[in-house]
Amino acid sequence: MKKNNILILSAGRRVELVQAFKIELAQLIPLSRVIAVDLNPNLSAACQAADEHYKAPNVTSDKYIPFLKKLCIEKSISMVIPTIDSELLVLSTYREYFKSFGVNLIISEVSLVKACRNKNQLTKIFHEMRLDTPLIFKKDDLSFPCFVKPYDGSSSNGTHALIDKSMLSDNILNNEKNMFMELIPSYYDEYTIDVYYDRKGKLKSFVPRLRIETRSGEVSKGVTKNNFVYEHLLNKLPNLIGAKGCITLQMLVCEKEGVYKAIEINPRFGGGYPLSYCAGANYPRMLISEYFLDEQIDFSDDWEIDLLMLRYDSKILLNDYKS
Repeated sequence: MKKNNILILSAGRRVELVQAFKIELAQLIPLSRVIAVDLNPNLSAACQAADEHYKAPNVTSDKYIPFLKKLCIEKSISMVIPTIDSELLVLSTYREYFKSFGVNLIISEVSLVKACRNKNQLTKIFHEMRLDTPLIFKKDDLSFPCFVKPYDGSSSNGTHALIDKSMLSDNILNNEKNMFMELIPSYYDEYTIDVYYDRKGKLKSFVPRLRIETRSGEVSKGVTKNNFVYEHLLNKLPNLIGAKGCITLQMLVCEKEGVYKAIEINPRFGGGYPLSYCAGANYPRMLISEYFLDEQIDFSDDWEIDLLMLRYDSKILLNDYKS
């Protein structure tokens, strides 16, 4: 059987994601390996969990793509998994280039990746999918309270809740990157939906999970849910044009009132995906089956409902460390 190795980019703390790929790869293609890279692999727990690890240049460096190509060729890597927002746009523009020498960059089409980085374009996509979103206000016609954030922001950087007009400074108002929108009540819950699209862009699985508690922006306590959110998305998610592989959709949800607001799409594995994996939404196996074994993936909703995840800190110990 052909040896197909998998590369996890910006591995960082994503030990569970590396382990999931190792488990599935060992079962389907036993001789293959999971390789990880990071800016500082010696301080990356996920790099230590991988079969091999290497130091990568910054994604903004001119050396990044040549490094990635050389590593893929030398290490027989046939699949590359991005994990952070900053690498997505660069990689999406090189998806066909890497495919030309047998490497599958698991990333959505560049048009979708660009739209996901621009909140104005993303709102248009949500409307095309017939998903409810927060109202967008014009700068000369604001309604308070409201919420402001950069149209190209991520990780909640530069966001503000403006309770009344007195909180609106000239700097906030005149910042060309800022967009103003409806402030969603604090009693709404935050959901992340882990979605899998096959290589033809067809919806094959999705799992809504309630974020009960987060730490540093990543879910630390969560539970899988099959409620009105799942039923409502069943006929909406097939309309996301350009999606490939695993993406995450973020929504604010009021289950009592049966309403929601879609707020983000991240075209990559989410940090909380290990909960969906343990529930039975086996996206690493789907990827390996599709791209390596050329198998067709059927739609599946066979995952465990109300599975609770409680994360805790663990450790990896390395002897003789030198900085």
